[in-house]
Amino acid sequence: MHARPRVDLASASPRRQELLRQIGVDFALLAPGSDEDAEALEQVLRGESAAAYVTRVTRLKLDAAVARQIRRGLPDAPILCADTTVALGRSILGKPGDADEARAMLARLSGRAHRVLTAVALRWARTGRLHTAEVLSTSQVRFAALTPTQIDDYVASGEPFGKAGAYAVQGRAACYIQHLRGSYSGIMGLPLFETAQLLRQAGIPV
Repeated sequence: MHARPRVDLASASPRRQELLRQIGVDFALLAPGSDEDAEALEQVLRGESAAAYVTRVTRLKLDAAVARQIRRGLPDAPILCADTTVALGRSILGKPGDADEARAMLARLSGRAHRVLTAVALRWARTGRLHTAEVLSTSQVRFAALTPTQIDDYVASGEPFGKAGAYAVQGRAACYIQHLRGSYSGIMGLPLFETAQLLRQAGIPV
């Protein structure tokens, strides 16, 4: 009996881990260590569109993960990484740095539609050759109008921190979402339909 192929997940996100488990993918964590400045990769370039930004950051994360895999002397397993961002018009809303920034983001999203973009990249070796494939998932979310008290209570829950756009679709923010079009799992951080397609290209059963 052959061992099930393993994937190295280059992310510390509990949501991405949960989503991979959901589709039965065997993975090991290849998250950045304390010696790496992962946040530095997420700086937005002037005039950069949300699609260009999230795709570029995902490629940078993939390159860093390849170097990490080699440096740690790990087996040559396929590497999967992703990045998610929220775009309101031409503005990119990343992870809030503090409560005031979280409140400001939520106030901007209140009563409006925005886009959630998640880029996914996979690199694997086959027959002596290195292959890389990537995909971009774009979804639209509309928030109901939020009162200042609702925003304050949500920020006080702690859920907005570490989340692009200062909210988690799978958490308490769900009660404020009027409409969603696209990939629910993509909004969480890993679009499963597209990710499964990438994994199959690498010979990983899903």
